Amino acid sequence: MIECTGDHCVTCADEAVPVVVVRLLDGGLADVDAGDGRLEQVSVALVEAGVGDTVLVHAKEAIGVVT
Repeated sequence: MIECTGDHCVTCADEAVPVVVVRLLDGGLADVDAGDGRLEQVSVALVEAGVGDTVLVHAKEAIGVVT
C-alpha cells in the first residue's frame, strides 16, 4: 500500500472521501484510486460496489456508493 501524502488521507481523514474502485479483491476488499495515481486498499464489505463505482470512504471503510 502507498503512504498518504496529500491534503486528505483516504485511510485516516476525519471525513468521508470519494474514491473510485479500480479492482475488487478477495475478502471484501478493493483497490481504489485515491487521487494523483495513488492506489489504496479499502474494505467494501458494507456496500455493493463494482469496478468504476465511486464510493465514500472513512477510516479505510467504504460507507456508501455515490450515484
